[in-house]
Amino acid sequence: MPVYKYQPYPGGVVRNPLTPEQLEAGRRLGQRLRAARGDRPLVEIALTAGISPETLRKIETGRLPTPAFGTIACLSEALGLPVQDLADAWTAALRLRSAS
Repeated sequence: MPVYKYQPYPGGVVRNPLTPEQLEAGRRLGQRLRAARGDRPLVEIALTAGISPETLRKIETGRLPTPAFGTIACLSEALGLPVQDLADAWTAALRLRSAS
């Protein structure tokens, strides 16, 4: 089943499917977040970041590959991780694809 990203247009919203590169970028982001969380409970980090544990679980597993910037900023703070590290994790997949 394709994952969709909403794109606004005059008169409504069009859902464009995410590219394979964007899906891979989401998986890399999730892996980076999971590694940064370490042994800390998922619920603790999620609540500290102000999101639901299910949302964090979806991000970590790649089922939510394009979370909102505010979500990433709050997770970054909750994990004590620079936002740039998370941005690098997401964009690394895109750079790898364009290099091949």
